[in-house]
Amino acid sequence: MSTETTHRLVLASASPRRLDLLRQIGVVPDAVDPADIDESPLPRELPPQHALRLAGEKAAAVAARHPGAFVLAADTVVACGRRILPKAEEEKQARACLGLLSGRRHRVFGGVVLLSPAGEGETLRRSDRLVRTDVTFKSLSHEETESYIASGEWQGKAGGYAIQGRAAAHVRWIGGSYSNVVGLPLFEVAALLRGVGFPLP
Repeated sequence: MSTETTHRLVLASASPRRLDLLRQIGVVPDAVDPADIDESPLPRELPPQHALRLAGEKAAAVAARHPGAFVLAADTVVACGRRILPKAEEEKQARACLGLLSGRRHRVFGGVVLLSPAGEGETLRRSDRLVRTDVTFKSLSHEETESYIASGEWQGKAGGYAIQGRAAAHVRWIGGSYSNVVGLPLFEVAALLRGVGFPLP
């Protein structure tokens, strides 16, 4: 196996935020290939289990299309208690999410899975991490909620907000990895890559 093939990295995500975060630590994937899987929670599935399961399923789906490559996949879940908040696609969803987050602490779980090429005839090696970040929002007024809805930043975002945008003005406190809330816990990703011998800058 050539060095070029051995060190080929595929990002199993359509998220431009994850691509930007990887570039922040000097990692540029050779390909970006979204998995396009069903992301619905299973019955009684808890938020951390959901995040890690989806990351694993994304990685497996994409690895099948890129033999011999490293495949990195991630999933971000925003949770209030045991409740998994959706990726808001409509204003009604976003308002409901913001209403749940307003004035209280919630958790953001990031599941990361790295599949590494093994020897011929061997299964892929899996490395994974589950990262938790706690985030507290201020109590949002009606005007603040409507202003954020009008910004459109909530579209397609887990929990109906993007911490790297205007929502940062409403975050009173954060405990843990900031990049995890954006979409990819960089410290853990770098550790996974180093652990399998993938060259980092």
